[in-house]
Amino acid sequence: MVEVTNISEVDKFNSEMEQLGYEVMGEYGIPKRRFFIKGGDNRTHHVHFYEEGNEEIARHLAFRDYMIAHPEEAIKYSELKQTLAEKSPTNITKYIEGKNNYIKAIDDKAETWRKTNLFN
Repeated sequence: MVEVTNISEVDKFNSEMEQLGYEVMGEYGIPKRRFFIKGGDNRTHHVHFYEEGNEEIARHLAFRDYMIAHPEEAIKYSELKQTLAEKSPTNITKYIEGKNNYIKAIDDKAETWRKTNLFN
């Protein structure tokens, strides 16, 4: 995840990202984001660019930090992703939809956890 001052400036580098093997996805459902993927159906990389101040930054960081602090949840999430990938190896939409409820639940836990651990 990359935080930038002006999200529209990222668009100027689309051709460079393509030269590096990334597919330009634009906002891809999240306003004020630029999303790039690499690896096609066998996705190996993804990069999110957000404009500073975007609330998605805090959400992503809270999710990451919560998973680091709760390795048992990280294992469950990893197992879920593996199961979904095996069930729908070429259908990214089904894969994403399969993760949605789990991610929302973790987002809620992560936000509560972040607020109680902010200064610890």
